[in-house]
Amino acid sequence: MSVAAATIDLMSRSVGRAPFVARDEEVTALLAAVARAAGGEPGLVLLGADAGVGKTRLLTHTARLATERGATVVISHCVDLGEIGLPYLPFADALHQLVDADRPGVAEVVASRPALRRLLPAATAGEPARTGADEQAERLQLFDGVAAALAASGSPEAPLVLVLEDLHWADSSSRDLLRFLVARLRSEPVLLVGSYRADDLHRRHPLRPVLAELGRNPRVERIDLPPFTPDELRAFTTALGGGPLPEGALRRIQRRSEGNAYFAEELMEARGAGADLPGTLADVLRARLEALDPDVQRLVRAASAAGRRVAEPLLRAVVAGPDAGPDGHAAFDAALRDAVAHHVLVGEDRRIAFRHALLAEAVYADLLPGEQVALHRDYLLAAAADPALATPAERAHHALLSHDNRLALLASRDAAREAGRVLAPAEELRHLETVLRLWPGVPTAAADLGEERVDVLLAAAAAGGRAGLGERAVAMAREAVAAVEAAGAPADGPAARRVAALRTTLARHLLGAERVDEALRETDRALAALADLDGTPDPARAWALATHARAALNSDLDDQAEVSAAAAVDEARAAGAVDAEADALISLAVLVVDDRDRAADLLTVALHRARDAGDTTTELRCTYNLAANRYYAGRLDEAAATVAAGMELAAREGLTWSAYGVELRLFEEIVRYARGDLTPPAPTADPGPPRAASAVDGVQMYAAVARGDADAAERGLSLLHGAHDDTMITLIAGGCAVDALTWAGRLDEAVALAHELIDEISRVWSDYFLGGIWLSALGIAALADQAAADRTAGRDPAPRLDLGDRLLNRAVVTADRGRPRGGQLGPEGRAWLARAHAEHARLRGVADPDAWRAAVRELDYGYRYELARARWRWAEALLGADDRAAARDQVATALSEARAMGATPLVTAATDLARRARLDVPGVPTGGSDVLTGREAEVLALAAEGLSNRQIGERLFISGKTVSVHMSRVLDKLGAGGRAEAVAIAHRRGLLGGLTAARGGHPARPGP
Repeated sequence: MSVAAATIDLMSRSVGRAPFVARDEEVTALLAAVARAAGGEPGLVLLGADAGVGKTRLLTHTARLATERGATVVISHCVDLGEIGLPYLPFADALHQLVDADRPGVAEVVASRPALRRLLPAATAGEPARTGADEQAERLQLFDGVAAALAASGSPEAPLVLVLEDLHWADSSSRDLLRFLVARLRSEPVLLVGSYRADDLHRRHPLRPVLAELGRNPRVERIDLPPFTPDELRAFTTALGGGPLPEGALRRIQRRSEGNAYFAEELMEARGAGADLPGTLADVLRARLEALDPDVQRLVRAASAAGRRVAEPLLRAVVAGPDAGPDGHAAFDAALRDAVAHHVLVGEDRRIAFRHALLAEAVYADLLPGEQVALHRDYLLAAAADPALATPAERAHHALLSHDNRLALLASRDAAREAGRVLAPAEELRHLETVLRLWPGVPTAAADLGEERVDVLLAAAAAGGRAGLGERAVAMAREAVAAVEAAGAPADGPAARRVAALRTTLARHLLGAERVDEALRETDRALAALADLDGTPDPARAWALATHARAALNSDLDDQAEVSAAAAVDEARAAGAVDAEADALISLAVLVVDDRDRAADLLTVALHRARDAGDTTTELRCTYNLAANRYYAGRLDEAAATVAAGMELAAREGLTWSAYGVELRLFEEIVRYARGDLTPPAPTADPGPPRAASAVDGVQMYAAVARGDADAAERGLSLLHGAHDDTMITLIAGGCAVDALTWAGRLDEAVALAHELIDEISRVWSDYFLGGIWLSALGIAALADQAAADRTAGRDPAPRLDLGDRLLNRAVVTADRGRPRGGQLGPEGRAWLARAHAEHARLRGVADPDAWRAAVRELDYGYRYELARARWRWAEALLGADDRAAARDQVATALSEARAMGATPLVTAATDLARRARLDVPGVPTGGSDVLTGREAEVLALAAEGLSNRQIGERLFISGKTVSVHMSRVLDKLGAGGRAEAVAIAHRRGLLGGLTAARGGHPARPGP
């Protein structure tokens, strides 16, 4: 064993010197989570506490117990590099440990996922360099690969416990990956445990929203670790000191430590050294350092500049120097051993670490500013002499803190490339922003980097777009345009092409941020800059025309869009710009309004062009449009397959939160719902930017309402006018809220909201926006329920009819004038129009089976939930027309489908209809009692509500005369002289309770 290895081994054995006391409840909870993971219930435990309370001590103790019980425990850490992040660091560490331990199945996982091997540089040593798309780590494959590696490392007999310490320092990509893993947990024998400092989580700390999101997952358990109680502190100090402390000393330690285990331990050691108790923790830690030999102090101070943990070779290079001889290395080893013996440094994961992060922070804080700068400079020089000692991000960190702007700029650019290599766009953007911030202070920046500032701006804009930060992408691209214009470049030749290309790039980012009018202006300027050039086919002109077509398309300027798109296709083909050709073909396909299959063919050609060109953004846009084409053509299975392919492409290329990545995610939820999958979505790998997250929340409302989530109405209402400022979110969330309010019987609110939404969205979009058909149908449905309640209570429903007439007229006119780009109304639009007509008949009190038959026919393209709901209403209309056999078939089908989907409100409604109409439907009890028949009990229950014979007959789909016959039999059986006495007797004998409760459960038909 080498000297360094022996030293680290000694340090590792020194961990856990302090006794472990109390914490029985927390240990039990953690071990129970390990047992659940072994039994196929994986999960995440989040352990939060203030610094020094004992998180690491608890996790180390529990890890030992879990290991003794057969578990495999892997511990990794996040590090504090300020603004400089190391993408996926704790997971890369864990993966290294699993590979080194030769866990069964892990090597196979790594071999089958090249992207995963990007976290293991040794695994790719000797391989030729990759170019193009092969050089990019596929993010989805990487995330899936980590999940698969963890799953392969555990077994029911030996579950894997992955401990992630110090999540408050986790980088953005690691937070994304943690969310992904939790979302993917199914039955793997894996337990994740994450610790964080609760006192470090300020209001805007990036971990706070992650904790909030994870906390909503049923597989996540949170443990808040409190300080020691007085009794626990007594036990701790007694075990630590080998005997009980005098009461006075214990009280002083209790008062100063406030139950903090680390503080108490340091105070105990200070007291044991014969010193009076220092006044502050800083004094305690300073006294500990001052007791060390000067060489040890120098080593410890050098280590503190690296944070809590540092690789031994790097620290050795800093302390001993790059040219140290045997004596220098021997002195380093001696100092390191002394630091271990004095419990200042320990070993963690083959690295040197301070016994506690607070100790590292205290040592570093005690350095003079000049000493701090000098130490960071030493780290920077050591890494420059041997780049293998530190990552580019670590070099950038030390360069920034040593005020070496030039080296910080170079290292930050390298770190950005590294982040891009593993598709961590948020970290890539942050590093590039550092480069841009440092640029003015580095006169040789362009020469050093081999690129101009404009190139860095464009790279930052691209990273911002991939990260879903559209506004930052726009800002960077706009600055690039301004920089070139400020340079006063000539307005012809290559310079004009450059300006035009920059404006086109800016326009594309503006489109991504949905700033369509500005995008149109920028493409106009780009084309103007190219107008005076010669007629040679030009890729820059092809792209400007294609982007102008997109902007015009989004501005509803179809004639301009068609002219520009056709010109772009011609220009692109002549110039050999297949990526621009693909982009323009998509616009042409969208403009084909009368033949969806022909449009799909154009999109397929465009998809292949984009793929051949390696233009991922255009390929993604094409995939989205093809998915939309198939969905609106009623081809839901094809739409689902296209969406799945697009989502995989977006994740693989790190474009999940780009404009079209978001649109595909929305379509994924919509198609899933339309096909009848109402299951709640698993937490996402990454909730994305706020606006995108609100959009996803909005489309998930469709299934939430159909499932009957108790908070569906409130969730929809809360999304109406949130921070998103997105009318589409308002439409979807608002319409779903109308539906949820109707199911809940809050009919006045539902009707009012439907009208409010139609008026508001008409002002923003147009009077005849197509979503108005959906909102009108929902509003008429709520009015129909109100009218039914009015008729039952003997009130005049005429005011409801007037409102319903106006809504139906709006739906009809919208279907005629608001057709998509002048084309034919699609299957969904026709279905909701038919539904509006059928609901209007119900509003008028007319049993119109033909209207509901038409709605069912239109919905039968695969819209599973609405098809089942329409069958329920069709059955109701058939009963009104006295066609019981047909009604039984329809309600049975509706009920079967509703049960299969988990559509609870529809199950309740269809069951209630079958029971009230006494239809022989599987799984529907007929009710009744030993004394009364089911029908007699139902008649008496409705009489107890004060309904007349006629009203009872309407409710039960029988005549008033039949009701009178049933009531006479009830009076005879109960020996009652009248209805009131029969009701009283039935209540006393418990004959009505169950039936009344069953009727009260009807969600859409409130009582009078």
